[in-house]
Amino acid sequence: MEFVSDEIIMQKVKEGNLSELSLLFERYNKKLYNYFLKMGLERDISQDLTQNLFYRMIKYRNTYKEGYCVKSWIYQMARNLHNDFRNNRKKSDNLIIREESYSKDVSEESETFHEEDYEKLERALLSLSDEQREIIVLSRFQKMKYEEISTILDQSVPAIKVAVHRAIKQLRCIYFQQV
Repeated sequence: MEFVSDEIIMQKVKEGNLSELSLLFERYNKKLYNYFLKMGLERDISQDLTQNLFYRMIKYRNTYKEGYCVKSWIYQMARNLHNDFRNNRKKSDNLIIREESYSKDVSEESETFHEEDYEKLERALLSLSDEQREIIVLSRFQKMKYEEISTILDQSVPAIKVAVHRAIKQLRCIYFQQV
């Protein structure tokens, strides 16, 4: 079977062939679920937001511009959905998202961390500011290129490189301070 690019699939979805979205779902659902988890959300909420994101992709499919990177478009929507969720949660119960469980990611490949190391990393990640956490999640966990992150965050590539460097430095500092 021949590989079809995300952009061709999204163009078909935009033209009304909604069944094509299942291909994008297969490619991105685990990555998006992990994105929401790494942004500090609980498992159930991460699952709900992942489903809501694909619903939004259908609803706003006409906003996709031909030639635009689908991956960047999807992650921009994910970012907006995450921010909407956080803002609504703060308004409704005046609480900040709880850092209750250090749940494991849905695995895409085998992990070499011990459970203790994983929990230590999760705690350190959750200690970062939202902006620092997001940039690490996008660059390291989602393996996005600086150019893609630049598009999503509407910042220059050099600014993204500096932000990633500073966030990793801060994460390293927090991680190694834990005893």
